[in-house]
Amino acid sequence: MGTIGVVLLVIFIIVCVLLVLLVSIQDDGEDGMGGLLGGRGTAAFGAHSASVLTKATAVLVTLFFVLTIALALVNKKPKTDKFVDSIPEEEIAAPAASDAGNWWDEAAETTDSTEAAE
Repeated sequence: MGTIGVVLLVIFIIVCVLLVLLVSIQDDGEDGMGGLLGGRGTAAFGAHSASVLTKATAVLVTLFFVLTIALALVNKKPKTDKFVDSIPEEEIAAPAASDAGNWWDEAAETTDSTEAAE
């Protein structure tokens, strides 16, 4: 993983921790996780705190998905074919000198000679 991958991973971890904390302090209208911080969790942030918390959550969720896709693209390994890797490079660089273009004629000759022998 390169420098970009490490930076994205650190930002991703920070966003994840902030998202968990932000969701845990939101008040769902009942006695939920917001009540653990001393009553109404939105009262500490002012009158318009519900909209601020909602917007901040939306921003962090968007960042979460964007960073997830970016990390997946950065850490993607190139697709290799095991069959192609098993062929020696000499055979790939210089194909066989046989007349591979007329394989159907060779099969017909083999069939004709087999029928003639019977």
